[in-house]
Amino acid sequence: MNTSIHHKGTPVSEFMKNDDSVLLAAVDDIRAQRKAAGLDGLVGGLEALIITTEPERLKPAVAELLATTGHDVSAAFSHGDQDVCVLSQEGSADLLVQARTNGANPFLPFNRGAKTAAVPNTRLETFVFKCRNVKEYFNLQRGRGVAFLDDRVFDTPNYLFVQTMPSRFTGNSVGLVEWKNKESDYVIPGSRPLNLDVVKPDKPFLKNIKELDHVAARVRAEERDVAILEFMSLTGYDFQFAVYVDFLNSITNVARLSPDDYAQVFTSGIAPFTTPEESGPTELFIHNYGARGHHMAFITENIEETVAALMADGVGFLSDLVGSREEGLKQVFTRMSPNTLLVNEYIHRYDGFDGFFTKSNVTLLTKSTLNQ
Repeated sequence: MNTSIHHKGTPVSEFMKNDDSVLLAAVDDIRAQRKAAGLDGLVGGLEALIITTEPERLKPAVAELLATTGHDVSAAFSHGDQDVCVLSQEGSADLLVQARTNGANPFLPFNRGAKTAAVPNTRLETFVFKCRNVKEYFNLQRGRGVAFLDDRVFDTPNYLFVQTMPSRFTGNSVGLVEWKNKESDYVIPGSRPLNLDVVKPDKPFLKNIKELDHVAARVRAEERDVAILEFMSLTGYDFQFAVYVDFLNSITNVARLSPDDYAQVFTSGIAPFTTPEESGPTELFIHNYGARGHHMAFITENIEETVAALMADGVGFLSDLVGSREEGLKQVFTRMSPNTLLVNEYIHRYDGFDGFFTKSNVTLLTKSTLNQ
């Protein structure tokens, strides 16, 4: 994807390790480029994630998400070569879980890793953001060299939509949606009802699992800077800060639209992958699964009781809860889903906590991924 990023970083062939100096020097340039291009204010917060599974894993993936999040099925339909199930929750981005039943998969080249052979089509593919004027965005970005999956805006009675080509740095696409009438109504004329025969479990603790807080994508150490800058150039988000965990060769980088919106997180190595034994959990994950989304984090009330209930239901976790009320937050990772290749994170920030993460929690969570 050519996003016209004027980023004079170190060539990959000469790359040794990350620090923030090169990235920070380019962030202001990207902001200035967005403004000069007339993009400021066009793109808002996250509306949906598009998660693709193997066709035989669509129903298990939906059932799993119903049993481990606060989202519920709001629509299920087939259109063309895709089966789609929409999971929604008030105040949260939607989860569109889909399977391709035929046709080409533009994300296929990015799905290859040492452990992906059995699920070659499975990944969190697209982050869909609200857009004030999709046609204007499409024309402006195409003029800057951005490549899109289609050469026209997808126009339905309820919304306009465009989608970039998958990024060669993240393997993800950015989608832009402009609603005409009812928000979160993705059903396309000519669609056929899809009966997955799944229902949300009647378990009170699921009401404690609230909105999507952030998604963390794993990107290669040598592509960290350009992946973040590319994302900035396609959205209204800005790089905020990075947390380094040197002994695990890992950096957690946070981009925000505002303190009240969904956050985009990029995790990379400090130094590039060398061997499975020496590279640390972040680069090892990329070796095994490719650059991709690692986890979806959900705001969770009564987090201790909720995690205990999930565990009693058979959900596996990578560690105990990390953090404390005194530190300001608690977090935990589940084991990776075999249906989506995603981890769920449950996170609770206590009253008065004025940050996003703490270094101690980032360190413990990163270390827990050694158990994947």
